[in-house]
Amino acid sequence: MNKKVKILWADDEIDFLKSHILFLKSKNYDLITTNSGDSAIEIVEENYNSIDLVFLDENMPGISGLQALSKIKKIAPSIPVIMITKSEEEHIMEEAIGSQIADFLIKPVNPHQILLSIKKNIDKKRLVKEKITSSYQSEFGKIGIQIGNAINFDNWIEVYKKLVYWEIALKKSNDNTMDEVLEMQKNEANNSFSNFIKKNYLKWFEKRNINKPLMSPNIFQEKVFPHLNNDGKVVVIVIDNLRFDQWKVLEPIILEYFHLEEEKIFCSILPTSTQYARNSMFAGLMPSEIQKLYPNLWLNDEEEGGKNLYEKELLKKHLHRFSININFSYDKITNNQAGKNVLDNVNKILKNKLSVVVYNFVDMLSHARTEMDMIKELADNDAAYRSLTLSWFKHSSLLEFLKILSKKKRKVIITTDHGMIKINKAIRIVGDRNTSTNLRYKQGKNLSYKRKQVFEIAKPNKAYLPSTNLSSSYVFAYNNDFFAYPNNYNYFARYYKNTFQHGGISLEEMLIPIITLQAK
Repeated sequence: MNKKVKILWADDEIDFLKSHILFLKSKNYDLITTNSGDSAIEIVEENYNSIDLVFLDENMPGISGLQALSKIKKIAPSIPVIMITKSEEEHIMEEAIGSQIADFLIKPVNPHQILLSIKKNIDKKRLVKEKITSSYQSEFGKIGIQIGNAINFDNWIEVYKKLVYWEIALKKSNDNTMDEVLEMQKNEANNSFSNFIKKNYLKWFEKRNINKPLMSPNIFQEKVFPHLNNDGKVVVIVIDNLRFDQWKVLEPIILEYFHLEEEKIFCSILPTSTQYARNSMFAGLMPSEIQKLYPNLWLNDEEEGGKNLYEKELLKKHLHRFSININFSYDKITNNQAGKNVLDNVNKILKNKLSVVVYNFVDMLSHARTEMDMIKELADNDAAYRSLTLSWFKHSSLLEFLKILSKKKRKVIITTDHGMIKINKAIRIVGDRNTSTNLRYKQGKNLSYKRKQVFEIAKPNKAYLPSTNLSSSYVFAYNNDFFAYPNNYNYFARYYKNTFQHGGISLEEMLIPIITLQAK
């Protein structure tokens, strides 16, 4: 240990515990002893910044152990307190446990019981950290092999799931020693995944291709419509920009109210932007098909106006094409008041066989982060972004909505349109004034760039993307690159560095969750 663990032991028979004290000192623990509750409280008041753990006898003359416990918790709520008592009476145990004790021991205790309790409450964090770090070190090589051998979409799902698991596990253990190694492995994975997309993306749209993964246009057809049979009622919640790692930190809270029926990762279409991916999801069509069939419901990049104003109309036409004649509702939440309105009208909404609610908060957060220094400070890395999303969720109308849905025994499907990635490397591109403004993809004519740095779709029709003229093309940045024009290049390279963006190719943007839940 770098720093000795300091333990306060309060017991009116402390003189009879010398053998225990000597045993703990031999294990390199620092002991402060006292024989009364009042003295224990004073010691904690004077040393609460340095005391790591308290052993507290329940039955002492004067102030009792339970009374001392209550006062110690007010002074230093984070210090673990282990209650020691001769009594096994249930009400004493319940009162102590209700006062948030860390452990409960019955006299007579032996040194090994004491040591085990210390390790459970103090050394546990260190031991868990060491175990997690050691386990990731062992897995590092195996994941590297998986990255090298990934030849299909399912292989990449497994790679990404493992990277997310270790990223969250290492962050929970508060061990930063492997951060750089993990970041390097994520970059390696994204580089290889980008090469995989370059080789395979256009092939997925060829006729008779049976290896095409589940993608944005097929989400409602394959994951929602089957639940509408007979008397089934479904609520679909679309949280924009929700990455798989963000879902994993929300999952424990949501599973307090629901059973997890299915957790699936699907592939967002390119561009991984709301205009393309979410419209495609609601329409059940690729973007160029939407433009062709419903030209009044589609706007191209260079056209003025909101690009996602017709999601309800697209879903209505989607249902009609599949001869699904049902009542459905659609609500979009862009602020707190809109979220409260959904809660106020929940009974009316749930009368429908299909209810769809889009929560735009995560997207608002990601764009705000680019513009606001405060948000930049709050979410300067992936872990902080997950934490910010979790904090929002705990206090959001969405959580309240989910609680209601659980009580109503409603089936819920949670999904998203695309993910996002933190960008840090600017690459040069040249285009005319009509070129799209997104940092992760560009659509326009006569684009100039280094081909090795991008994924180019020179013939948009092959990827079912709209083209405004014969020379239109699309180019996509991958890994953590982003596009910047030569004029003011250095300014924009600095301004957008370390912001979260979407539109391009990465595991974080393209491999996204769809979750099916059944109320408990």
